[in-house]
Amino acid sequence: MRFSRMVSKTLRDDPPDAETASHRLMLRAGLIHQVAAGVYSYLPLALRSLRKIENIIREEMDAAGGQELMMPALQPQELWEQTGRRAAFGDNMFSLQDRRGRPMVLAPTHEEVITNVVKANVQSYRDLPLILYQIQTKFRDEPRPRAGLVRVREFDMKDAYSFNADDASLDESYQAMAQAYRNIFRRCGLPVLMAEADSGAIGGKDSHEFLLATETGEDTVITCLSCDYTANAEKAESKIPWAESEAEQPLEEVSTPGVKTIFGLAEFLGVPESKTLKAVFYMSDGEPVFVTIRGDLDVNEVKLMNALQSHDLRLAEDDEVKAAGLVAGSASAIGLTDIKLVADVSITNGGNFVVGANKPDTHFTGANYPRDFQVDIVTDIAMAQQGQLCPRCGHMLDSTKGIEVGHIFKLGTFFSEALGADFLDSEGQQYPIIMGCYGIGVGRLLAAAVEQNNDDNGIVFPTPIAPYQVHLVGLNVSTEEVAEPAEKLYKELGDAGIEVLYDDREDAAAGVKFNDADLIGLPVRLVVSPRNLKAGVVEIKGRTDPEAGSVPLDEVVEAVRGRLAATE
Repeated sequence: MRFSRMVSKTLRDDPPDAETASHRLMLRAGLIHQVAAGVYSYLPLALRSLRKIENIIREEMDAAGGQELMMPALQPQELWEQTGRRAAFGDNMFSLQDRRGRPMVLAPTHEEVITNVVKANVQSYRDLPLILYQIQTKFRDEPRPRAGLVRVREFDMKDAYSFNADDASLDESYQAMAQAYRNIFRRCGLPVLMAEADSGAIGGKDSHEFLLATETGEDTVITCLSCDYTANAEKAESKIPWAESEAEQPLEEVSTPGVKTIFGLAEFLGVPESKTLKAVFYMSDGEPVFVTIRGDLDVNEVKLMNALQSHDLRLAEDDEVKAAGLVAGSASAIGLTDIKLVADVSITNGGNFVVGANKPDTHFTGANYPRDFQVDIVTDIAMAQQGQLCPRCGHMLDSTKGIEVGHIFKLGTFFSEALGADFLDSEGQQYPIIMGCYGIGVGRLLAAAVEQNNDDNGIVFPTPIAPYQVHLVGLNVSTEEVAEPAEKLYKELGDAGIEVLYDDREDAAAGVKFNDADLIGLPVRLVVSPRNLKAGVVEIKGRTDPEAGSVPLDEVVEAVRGRLAATE
């Protein structure tokens, strides 16, 4: 490709609304063009990278036994109503009507349609197992699109679905997909963390996310510094050091004027936050819930939602707190009735806690569970944190930020039961098909790769997914002295199967060309200049090399091949 013919143009300055490195650099390097909030055009450079990612995905999915198909993005709303997910998606789903007034949706995902397809084509256990996949456009009306391609309203996704007759077969499909994902990310040149993830309301015992570590990621991953335990923050468990046993003290009321927070309470009474119990108020499916957790911990709302089997969970508003008769800043479960009471297991680790006395500016000391209060549910609803202990080996936990680029998940029979996708076993008995789903955000993967691989000068593309392999820079190409050998080299590289972006611009200064080469970030840069040609060489530099070297003109192709092989 000739730089002078490219539709996209590089930008000298950072776009004003770009929040993250990937967003900023993809706009500056001319990879994407924003059409609306959360809606982008993929320009030729980005599309070349996306196609490489897609090809890697297809090869690994096919090797794992997958069959590719294509399903419609436009779907009848009725299908989503059968599973109850039209209401669950709410405003995040784009909806419309056709000319006859029939409600339609733009699909955010394809579980309903793929189950419908399999229902029509699978009758017997002999038709199973199946793995079907597609690379298709999805639509989600995100309330706050952000970070370029990381959180958008229209995006490309590889979604795969497995269909199995029993749990053992599902395990085999699940493990095959997990390995395919490892292969995909490795071949893309991207190190990922495979983290245990929450199974959500649909259920299923296994769920894993694949995350690319980057400080600007939206997700938090908890990892053990000693064993291989890795889980996202929504799923992660932890141990907290067991408190030393002590004799139970009597419950005593103390005045705490103006104290409303755990920090303030601990400071006022001179106790550690771990000796307090925190009260947090929620609304779960329209009903108030009172949550108790040790003061040095935070509530994990995903765990809480699962414990309550809630579909809609949010913090209670001030008027809802008052209507429930709760005293914000001085509340505890002591003496409460007629409200759902949930507590984290941390209330059993220690005693003689400081808690609210359920009246303004007043607390209790010496509170102990279960002597002084009862709850309806005691379970793990705490957010695991760096510095706590691993639930498996007891060593220290660490945390890192990451961008989710893939998710594999055992669906079970939720969709097959809702849509009537059954099969007959060897004895003629009818059972719902057991399903799994497996997704990779293709555009998000590209954005995450840029987010993880960049420096002060621009993108540093991993070689397998770089839009081109070589950035050929011609200096003084308006002269025949440079133009002829540069053209010859451009052709030689192309004939050798090497992908080249040739900066043939006659009106661009050398500094501008070098800056653009760093900004776009292809693996190898070659420079053809009058000075190099007099010496019979071409300058060669890897994108991250501190210094450039030189190679004789007749050895350039082999030198480039060697550089590329070393970076793949």
